[in-house]
This record gives sequence, C-alpha cells and structure tokens, in this order.
Amino acid sequence: MILPGPRLLPALAIWCVLGLPCAASPVIFTIWTGAGLLLGAAAAGDLAATMLRRRVKAERRVDGRMAVGVEHEVEITLTNTNRKALKVRMTDAIPDRLESADFPWTGAIPGSGHTMVAARVRPSSRGEAHFGLIHLEEISPLGFWARRHRSGAPSVTLVYPDYGPVLRLALLAMSHRESQMGIRKRNRPGMSREFRQLRDYQDGDTLSRVDWKATSRALHLVSRDYEEQRNQTVILAIDCGRRLSARDGELAQFDHCLNAALLVAYIALKQGDQVGVMAFGGSRRWLPPVKGSGAMPVILNHLYDYETTGAPGDFSEAAEDLLTRVKRRAMVIFCTNLRDGDGEHLTTPLRLVRARHLTVVASLREREVMDSLEKPVTSLRDAWRHAGAARYLAGRAQVLETLRAGGVITLDSPADTLPVALGNLYLDIKQQGLL
Repeated sequence: MILPGPRLLPALAIWCVLGLPCAASPVIFTIWTGAGLLLGAAAAGDLAATMLRRRVKAERRVDGRMAVGVEHEVEITLTNTNRKALKVRMTDAIPDRLESADFPWTGAIPGSGHTMVAARVRPSSRGEAHFGLIHLEEISPLGFWARRHRSGAPSVTLVYPDYGPVLRLALLAMSHRESQMGIRKRNRPGMSREFRQLRDYQDGDTLSRVDWKATSRALHLVSRDYEEQRNQTVILAIDCGRRLSARDGELAQFDHCLNAALLVAYIALKQGDQVGVMAFGGSRRWLPPVKGSGAMPVILNHLYDYETTGAPGDFSEAAEDLLTRVKRRAMVIFCTNLRDGDGEHLTTPLRLVRARHLTVVASLREREVMDSLEKPVTSLRDAWRHAGAARYLAGRAQVLETLRAGGVITLDSPADTLPVALGNLYLDIKQQGLL
C-alpha cells in the first residue's frame, strides 16, 4: 500500500501558501506554476522509484517459552536487498498478553545489508501468545511516499508462571546454599526420618544419633545419618476462582500462588516425593501425582495456562473431588486467599479432607491492605480506611484460628514472601514427621 510520506503534505501546503500572491503578478504566477510542475515531477519520480524498489524482508526470532512478569527479548532481522540504504518504520504485532515500549522502531537499513532489532517484551499473563506478521513502512528516497506492507511469519510462544525462584533454588542447592533464598533445613529428629548410612561423629551430633555398637568396633565415635522418608504424596490444590484475580504489585495474586506452588513442587520432587495438581473454582483440572527428574516440566506444562474465573472457589466441590481421586494419605496444600466472611462453607469441607489427609491452607495476604494500616490517619476518610482494613484482617485471623482449631495447618503470608514461606513450611512438616 502506497501512502503519502512525511514530506509530501508539507510540500503541498507550502506550495499552496506561495500561490496567494500570484494574482498580483503574472510573473509570480508563472514561477509558482513551474514550481508546482517541478514538485509534481519529483513526486512522480519518487513514486516510481518506490514501486520499483524491492521490499524489505523481516524475520522474527522469539523464545518458545517465556515467564510472566520477566523481561525477554524478541529479535527481528530486517534485510534490505537494494543497493541503497532505506529508512524504515517497523511495528511488530505482539500479543495482547505481552507489553513492550520498544515499538514502533524507526531506523535505517544499509544497502545490501541487514539490521537486527532487539525489542524488550514483558508478559503480563500466562498462556499461548500469538505473534502476527511484522508491519513495515518504507520511506521513499525523497520522503514523499511511504510503502506499507507486512513481512515475516506468525509465531507462538508459551507464557509460563515465573519459575525464576525455582531455578535460583536449583542453582543454590547444587552448592548447598539454600539458605541464601531463605529456605531453612532444620535438623530435628522425627518419625519421618529413615536411616541412611553410618559416618564419623561430628561436633553438634546428639547422643541419640551415636551408634554404640559401631563405635565399639571402630574404637571411635560413629553416628547414624538419616534422611526424610520418600515416596510420599503432595497435592497442590489451586483456587482458580475470583479470590485471586486482583493484582499485588506487578503480578496477579494468582500468579504469586502459582510461583509458590512451583517452588514447593520442586522441593518435594527433590525430596523424592510425588506431586499432583488439582484446580477448583470454575476450573476443574487434574494432574495425577508424578515424580522423578522429568516431573518438573510436566507440572510446568500443566500449570502454564491456568487462569482465574469469575466463579467462587467451591471448597465443598474441591473436597469431594479430592477425596474421590486421592485414596492414599497425602499432604494437600490449598493455595487461596481467605476472606473475613469465610465460615462453615470453608471450614466444614476442609475438616473432611483433614480426616484423611494432612491439610494445609496457604493464604495470600494482600499488600495493599497491610499498607492501609501503616498509612498515617489525617482525615475521616483515612480513619474509615484504617478501620476497614483492621476489621478485615481481624476477620481473616479468626478464620485462620478456626481452621487451626480443626487440625488444619495454616500459612498467612504476603505475596512476595509466599513461595519461600510455603517451601519452609513443607520442609518443617517433613522433618517433624507429620505426614
């Protein structure tokens, strides 16, 4: 498509303005007419050169996987097969779930050469992201015309939850530095600990760990080394209802919960346990428990397109579905956001699950509500806001206390610290032998 360029309309406007004094003198009229013919000839020649010129080609290279909230690069290569350089304005048809401030891009492509554009994009939601064709606008040599066309090919990338914390923990774990992420490994004796091997006594070992028979044979202190039981089951029950649809910082509360679930899944798989995933609240999906080195990609592929719905989180339906699917005793972790009005419709089904499984409720605490309590009160409006936040948190605390009284383990944590807090809770449960 050929359209007027950045210089054609200004040139015509100047030519028209210069025609105002033509009525005063025939000489001026003759000069003005000649200038118009010269302008028309230049525009016609510029149009012909534009139509005869070969089109710029564009090629996109995009990662097949992206993480929500994490900045990625999309590389676009622009190739000019003409001998002369071209000025191009380029815009990529990025999906709605991706955000970028690097488009449109304007620059020159050398003759018989290419230019690579590295654009930064940040996914705002998970799922499949479809790129369309690349839109190009080539400016003519004199700037009178612009040729618009599309090039390249459609692309698809999968936007996953942010598994950065999981990858960082994996790297730290290789060097035995889990504590740098806040993951604590406490040495507590418990029913879940199994004998692993004998080793030389070390400072700090308790007397209960000394193997006296081996000590008498070796003539020096020998301690027993233990490890947590393996092959246990962890079920991650994700609330896909409207409770987690609001945003907390750059991410939605739902994405914070998915990040926490991923971190717990990684730690559990590393401990030798098997992990299953269940969705409830307007979305009923199920991943049977998996384990082993290839289980983490399976869980990622299952979770990447989870979305919140407008339906309420039906815990009764979730409990019925869970008790039907999981017969063996397991640790069931409900990832949700408790409200101050939650009552019997929440506590009753969780107590039913508690009768068969170890039940954990990990509730995300909104940062905005916490900030409302810390803001100074200088007006009646501020007082109402402060009182409302305090009442809301008091109601949530009462719900959590009711759940704890019924034998349900609870966790109430801000969104940014929820992954590490839930990971530590899992390790504490394992080391105390509660499962």
